[in-house]
Amino acid sequence: MKTQFTIREAQAADLSYAQEIVVEIEESAKIRGTGIAKRTPEYVSGKMSEGKAVIALTTDGEWAGFCYIEAWGHNRFVANSGLIVSRKFRGHGLAKKIKAATFNLSRKKFPDAKIFGLTTGAAVMKINSELGYKPVVYSELTNDEKFWNGCQSCVNYDILQSKDRQACICTAMLYNPAWEQDQKPKRTQWKSRELDEDLSLFERWINFKKSILLKREAKKNKKQNGKEKGSLSL
Repeated sequence: MKTQFTIREAQAADLSYAQEIVVEIEESAKIRGTGIAKRTPEYVSGKMSEGKAVIALTTDGEWAGFCYIEAWGHNRFVANSGLIVSRKFRGHGLAKKIKAATFNLSRKKFPDAKIFGLTTGAAVMKINSELGYKPVVYSELTNDEKFWNGCQSCVNYDILQSKDRQACICTAMLYNPAWEQDQKPKRTQWKSRELDEDLSLFERWINFKKSILLKREAKKNKKQNGKEKGSLSL
């Protein structure tokens, strides 16, 4: 029998799932070998209590998926973060449904805000693209220091710093509500080739970024280590 799910706005009654959600997010990041800004059960619980999260549950009350909303820059920017599906329930199309529900909740709570995300996941990039997000340069994201400070726990934070917060392994994606009003706000995005619905295209792009940025970081570290060894030999 096919598993049935309920996807809805999280409530205070869902706080008992916070620890399980945080563990799943961290474990999934380790498996993918990518960095992620760590969150505590208390932080996730706070999002639930504030009505700024979406949760997926089975009809038996088992946790299946989650995503939450963060607002930055005096509510001018909103991020849908922490998208995760329990490994037990992957393959049911839950990620796409949860992301869409969180996107709609963001539009409801912050109708004028730009919605953005930083991701290393090809599947998430594809979902974002289908919702109307566009890949953009980092300078188009919020300049709120609290948001960028959240990247400090990421394994790739050194790369972000070395690039003066203008690039990293993650791909920046943005949705601007003005686009639906036939307005043309100034923005920078890829012009030569838009991301389409081909998942392999997203995967190739992510692998390309990793190859370039990680290679440069390794080269820089090797050069720095060489200088240190030279200094010790004097």
